Amino acid sequence: MSYWQDKRVAVTGGAGFLGSFVVEQLEEKGPLEVFVPRSADYYLRDRDAIVRMYKDSRPNVVLHLAASCGGIGVNRSSPASFFYDNAVMGIQLIEQGRLHEVEKLVIIGTVCAYPKFTPVPFREDDLWSGYPEETNAPYGLAKKMLLVQSQAYREQYGFNSIYLLPVNLYGPRDDFDLSTSHVIPAIIRKCIEARNRGDGELVAWGTGEPTREFLYVEDAARGILMAAERYDRPEPVNLGSGFEIRIEDLVELIAELTGFEGRIVWDASKPDGQPRRMLDTSRAEQEFGFVAGTAFREGLEETIRWCRGNAAWAR
Repeated sequence: MSYWQDKRVAVTGGAGFLGSFVVEQLEEKGPLEVFVPRSADYYLRDRDAIVRMYKDSRPNVVLHLAASCGGIGVNRSSPASFFYDNAVMGIQLIEQGRLHEVEKLVIIGTVCAYPKFTPVPFREDDLWSGYPEETNAPYGLAKKMLLVQSQAYREQYGFNSIYLLPVNLYGPRDDFDLSTSHVIPAIIRKCIEARNRGDGELVAWGTGEPTREFLYVEDAARGILMAAERYDRPEPVNLGSGFEIRIEDLVELIAELTGFEGRIVWDASKPDGQPRRMLDTSRAEQEFGFVAGTAFREGLEETIRWCRGNAAWAR
């Protein structure tokens, strides 16, 4: 905790899903100040707004969590927006961080940066062994360019930035809008609403064959702060749970936990996305001691409980 006591910290995306948990955990550590720029006041795709954010917050540490992201559907419909928004935000934030002499900048990347056919478990050294899965490649590549910039700035300017690669997150406060949500909140909402209506079946995207790894959002927030405190190297670091589950098994588990007893119908005309996804998390444990602590079933139950209690907001 002593690391944070004399620090002013700016958290981009601090009002979002992951960011809200990061801010809560950060405030418990007693920093000098936590500054959360809101998009209405600081539009982070605009250079002048970023300059103003740095002048107003005078941060020692910046946690860059802000991102334009979503599930397969919205990635397919808005690939250019996802590329531009994420690239321009990060590039300008890092450059202005250097110019404003920030002590440390923590960049949150994405598992979507990995090649489509990365050997499982994904190791950080495999990041450049191929092209990302096509449905979210523009988003993944935009975020991966921030790793290139981070390493180049460390080499040329001695600028201290680190790059973290969290796997798919889930938990309370997630995005439950079916037009933009990821798989867990989408299936939770579909199951709850189908059960409430008494539907006999539920339609899920794809074949159900791909696998995914998921990290509970509070674990992710803890890992990010541990890395900010303890990690100062150029190599990227995975943040994950080391747990892989088939999408079909995931949907059946969520149906069980929500009480939906109808039939699951798979719409194979919809894309599956990356065939498999699970991270090697050994570097995070070795470098700064991070290990995920929330059992998957426990995390799902908490997420479902939150969604039921906040159904109006979730819609």
